[in-house]
Amino acid sequence: MNKTMIGSLLCFCSLLASCIQKEQNMSGNALIEKYAIRTDGKTLTTRNLQQAIDDCAGKGGGVVSLPPGQYLTGTLVLKKNVTLHLEKGATLLGSRNIADYPASGRRKALLFAEKASNISITGQGEINGNGDAFNKGNDAPDRPTLILLLDCNQVNVKEVKLTNSGFWTFRFVRCDGVDIRKIYIEGHANWNNDGLDIESRNVTISDCVIDTDDDAICFKSEDPAYVVENITVKNCNLSSNCNYIKFGTASAGGFRNIRISDCILHKCSKSLFRFWEKKLPGVTNPITGIAGIALEVVDGGFMEDITVSNLTMTDVQTPVFVRLGKRKTSDRSYLKNILIKNITATSVSHIASSITGVPGLPVENVEIRHVDFQLKGGGKAADTQVNVPEAETAYPENRMFGTMLPAYGFYIRHAANIRLTDMKLSTVGEKEERHAIVAEDVDGLTIARSTLQLPAGDLCRISLDSCRNVNVASSPDSEPLIFPGNVMGTRIY
Repeated sequence: MNKTMIGSLLCFCSLLASCIQKEQNMSGNALIEKYAIRTDGKTLTTRNLQQAIDDCAGKGGGVVSLPPGQYLTGTLVLKKNVTLHLEKGATLLGSRNIADYPASGRRKALLFAEKASNISITGQGEINGNGDAFNKGNDAPDRPTLILLLDCNQVNVKEVKLTNSGFWTFRFVRCDGVDIRKIYIEGHANWNNDGLDIESRNVTISDCVIDTDDDAICFKSEDPAYVVENITVKNCNLSSNCNYIKFGTASAGGFRNIRISDCILHKCSKSLFRFWEKKLPGVTNPITGIAGIALEVVDGGFMEDITVSNLTMTDVQTPVFVRLGKRKTSDRSYLKNILIKNITATSVSHIASSITGVPGLPVENVEIRHVDFQLKGGGKAADTQVNVPEAETAYPENRMFGTMLPAYGFYIRHAANIRLTDMKLSTVGEKEERHAIVAEDVDGLTIARSTLQLPAGDLCRISLDSCRNVNVASSPDSEPLIFPGNVMGTRIY
């Protein structure tokens, strides 16, 4: 054998050894015994677990697989090329001592990674944060997130159960390439128990079940220089005592090219903090969500190219809430090119859906089509005279304008190029005397092929004030939406 062949063979053997070395599978009793990991759920075993993860990463990566048992731990840092696998019956149990989460501020987390690539969390086990052990109250300090990933690439999370976080459940910030499938989230242990907080790019979320007190899925944009984009959410079952699907409230950067489809939205399994039936006039249901779809830009950022389709929502106060505001100002702030289609909803409050900008900053190019909303009746004609505040700098929420808007279906103000087609708006329960749609300061409004329930009493279906370029067509049954004399407001051009 010549030297060239021997050299090639040695290189091949070296490469093979290197590849084998990178496939470290550490699991079962051997893993537990080697690292003296405790499985009783009572003895802190953070250092032991972390050593297993570190050793796996140091050998090129692989799988650290935890067998059934309870593993009491503080912060664990995930590493490059390592999969943390929780077998069925395995539970990572968060320490109830905040000292076991050494990071400062909102970097505290049970599972943490920063600038790591190719990391995974898999298996049919559970990650339980013991969140009721920490400070209570909205935005209360010094609480750990369950999972926090910063600036990571190629993240895979599959099948695990995430429960009882002390703060947000699963937050990933400036990550690129995130795939989340078939996970279950339950968050009712503390305030601010969001399900997924997304501030990343190139993300796929599918077939997940989320049951949380705070927002089920929340897109955030805290970095003015970062755009949250190229995201798909599909086939998920979402429930929340706040917003089912929310963009904002942090909206300093931007949101672009996001698709949400084929999801079921409904009330939570429980409500331990909200009690909306005691806070909001007209709400009698003990468990209800705030908004089904909330699209909010109020911190100087932007939003564009968002599609939400094929959703069924029940137990919601307001089906659609779109808000462009000026809590923080910026010359580049805008909200435009939104498509919402194929939505059915049943509401439990008098707070209508709304699309609102502020003077000089209109929401632009929003199309809503093929929707069927059954809305709670009970509004009176006098409610159409309510003074709707601008609330330019207020925190965005469906009730920011009050709990009774002048329309039962849609309230639209400071907007341009709004198209409402193939809609059915009707009310249930008490008779409804408000308009179906109220539009103020809208340039370009189309309402076509829609069936709008006629208000009881003398008011018209549609009220317009300071609107331009309005096109209102007949409903499918040829019944005019606007009869001569029953359009209120200024001239229609």
